[in-house]
Amino acid sequence: MKKFLTLALLTVMVANSFAQQQVAPLMNVDAREQVSLDGEWNTICDPYGHGGWRGNWGFGRDLKFTGERLQDYDFATSPTLRVPGDWNTQQERYYLYEGTMWYRRTFTSPAVGGKRLFLHFDAANYEALVWLNGKQIGEHVGGFTPFAFDITEAVKTGENSLVVRVNNNRQPDGIPTMNTDWWNYGGITRHVRLIWTAETFIHDYALRIEDERAKQIVGYVQLGGKVVAGQTVTVSIPELKLQQQLTTDGKGRAEIRLNGKKLQLWSPASPKLYSVLLTLAAQPALKDEIGFRTVRTEGAKILVNGKETFMAGVNMHEEQIDLRPAGTQGLAPGRAYTREQDSVLLAMAKELGCNLVRLAHYPHNEDMVKLADRMGLLVWSEIPLYWGIDWKNEKTYNLAVSQLTEMIDRDRNRASVIFWSIANETAVNNERTAFLTRLANEARRQDPTRLICAALQNMNKQLSHNVYTVEDPLHEALDVFSFNEYIGWYDGPKELCDSITWSLPENKPVIISEFGGGAKIGRRGSVNHFFTEDYMTELYRHQFVMLSKIKGLAGTIPWVLADFRSPHRLIPGVQDDYNRKGLYSERGEKKRAWSVVKEWNDQHRLY
Repeated sequence: MKKFLTLALLTVMVANSFAQQQVAPLMNVDAREQVSLDGEWNTICDPYGHGGWRGNWGFGRDLKFTGERLQDYDFATSPTLRVPGDWNTQQERYYLYEGTMWYRRTFTSPAVGGKRLFLHFDAANYEALVWLNGKQIGEHVGGFTPFAFDITEAVKTGENSLVVRVNNNRQPDGIPTMNTDWWNYGGITRHVRLIWTAETFIHDYALRIEDERAKQIVGYVQLGGKVVAGQTVTVSIPELKLQQQLTTDGKGRAEIRLNGKKLQLWSPASPKLYSVLLTLAAQPALKDEIGFRTVRTEGAKILVNGKETFMAGVNMHEEQIDLRPAGTQGLAPGRAYTREQDSVLLAMAKELGCNLVRLAHYPHNEDMVKLADRMGLLVWSEIPLYWGIDWKNEKTYNLAVSQLTEMIDRDRNRASVIFWSIANETAVNNERTAFLTRLANEARRQDPTRLICAALQNMNKQLSHNVYTVEDPLHEALDVFSFNEYIGWYDGPKELCDSITWSLPENKPVIISEFGGGAKIGRRGSVNHFFTEDYMTELYRHQFVMLSKIKGLAGTIPWVLADFRSPHRLIPGVQDDYNRKGLYSERGEKKRAWSVVKEWNDQHRLY
């Protein structure tokens, strides 16, 4: 036991000595010098977290940190899992697994020599502890946002051993917490890469326009690494023949101001992107593709580039469409993580006639948002503040701020993103309203250029016979009045929709952020029989009768694009672990209700 206590103490000491290596992720990692660490990683499934008790595999036999042999474990002979990827759908024995999985791979590094080297994870769900060559270099909490470590001093010339402990156990004080209506896919679910930079480098930047008429481009550049005052950064947009030389201050920051009067605005109808080059001294230029647009509200209207825009949207989860031949054995694929998989999902939304996608209920991977930029899809991006949050816990609030910050930092230059959403279906109480009001103010402080929203929970409050409202004081802190309602599915018969009118605030745009019902593809029957395509189709017809009567209606976002896995959906032969409210099946087949939604979108979107 003394040996184990000594080893645990060493773990704490090493972790503390390397804590400073964790850094804010670099902006636009795709454009930087890098080597991918994707591929097959050796893994050890550890349901009791036993490896942590033994001092962690960062000190395992192949690293010879103490000379002790851990008799029960050996990465060299352990099975592999694909990174990126969730473990649940790679091997059937992990389908329902929640807990600890250890990942390990080696990589070869040249001498760093005058450069800085970063280890960047696009995401890992939910907690990740990282060791390099037997030394803990940091940790991250949160399953859907990027994190990075400066490993310049920790990496060795030649072979290096990288070990990651990933744990996706749900936590009472976590975000999300214990209860969600989507699958808790575990693992290193997004890309891992080594990124090289100069000793001083462009860490972060932002460009936008303040007014669609003046088209003045403003923003900033922030340097990282060895920062000294007086560095020269050049910002250029060759297509517009614009260029500006900036001089950084003592904190490595410089402000951008360019006359963009000739630029073409980005919009869903014309998603124009410009190549923007940022160059520090004699370094290679950092290139991005950026669109310029404005978004604001005016009374009950949402204005994109000053033009009223109806949000003809759809909700979607980051889950692959199963494109395998019918009858293929084995688990259907899980978490989406490639540009090709994202393209399939967004193309389905476009085919449905949408101009907006709500990326439920967590930040989706970076390619999803970049593709939305290219395809002209507006984006509602959300952090996973969901059912049952511990509203009184300051640690939980700090986690919310961390996830919000990482989402905003990654995507602040994406023209498609017009909504930052801070929550979904949170029951009203004083502690929750105070927590979320505080968070809304933080979101607005970090980015005052986008609309702050949340999907409120309609509890079918009746003011009088068939007059409904939503009572939630949080809406005062938000830019739009958006709420979920399932009349005709969870609440009353579908015919009830025909007689309902809504009494809602008239000084803000109203968005129905979720509505609809479910059906298994090909299941037919009476229009009064749940889970048939016939019932689902008729429900949407009744819903649109009701929604068309709402004053100030600025958007509709049906639930959901495609069937997706959920642990709450257990009816054998019908749900089979899938939420069946998709307008497409999990294989991308259109349900009968698809055409009803498509017709509504075509009639209502203004872009």
